[in-house]
Amino acid sequence: MNYINSGKDSSGNDVKLYYTDYGKGKPVILIHGWPLNSDMWEYQMNDLVQSGFRVIAYDRRGFGRSSRPWDGYDYDTLTDDLKAIIDQLKLDDITLVGFSMGGGEIVRYFSRHGGNKVTKAILISAVTPYMLNTEDNPDGVPQEMFDEMALSMQNDRINFLEDFGKSFFGIGLMSDPLSDSLLEYFKQMGSIASPWATLECAKAFSTTDFRQEMSSLNVPVLLIHGDADKTVPIDATSKQSEKLIPDNTLVIYEGASHGLFYTDKESLNAHIINFIKEGKA
Repeated sequence: MNYINSGKDSSGNDVKLYYTDYGKGKPVILIHGWPLNSDMWEYQMNDLVQSGFRVIAYDRRGFGRSSRPWDGYDYDTLTDDLKAIIDQLKLDDITLVGFSMGGGEIVRYFSRHGGNKVTKAILISAVTPYMLNTEDNPDGVPQEMFDEMALSMQNDRINFLEDFGKSFFGIGLMSDPLSDSLLEYFKQMGSIASPWATLECAKAFSTTDFRQEMSSLNVPVLLIHGDADKTVPIDATSKQSEKLIPDNTLVIYEGASHGLFYTDKESLNAHIINFIKEGKA
């Protein structure tokens, strides 16, 4: 297995980030969502490699096969991990693709590291610019909902993941977009994450305010979001990002839930590939 060393944690232990690296051509880095890991990109990997790209996907610290330090789940540190991937693999002319929480690393990479070596960015169902409901962010999610999530995770994390997955993929009485087996697979993917990292990353994506950083995205950006997303509501996120990013295109998937990487994989893959190749969705 491939690992990048991203420095040391507060206890002096090495933080190792697991990654996969397939294909040749322009590099595309896939940044996974919470509480999953890089395996969530299974349905994008083949199409991207077959389209002539070098595709790198990595597990965020605390998730999947990466190290599980006690600290470092703030966006500054998580973004420094992304920089370690870029630097140590000596990548250039990169497209960053971030899903959900992963959109935050992309924005912070531009504000913190100047977007070095990145020429395009794609934010899918992203939490940016600000998830929390406040007086000046009325479309955000109330703090009480995040508090309830944290309490549920602390009381019974696996049951929380099962319920969360149903909302994540838009499962309801009239909608059953994936098999029970696949839903169980994604629950298991979330279950192998560090419980502490799961809590701390939820705190990071729910409270980090990126609004002043969005203008630092000085490359073409593609925003993709479902208008039926109950996990990361579009009004508080991508519709606000559209106003704040200098050069962007917003594509809205009508009736789509949060988990676009599976429920709308054909459309999503086509939009990603066209944007990287042609600069348009």
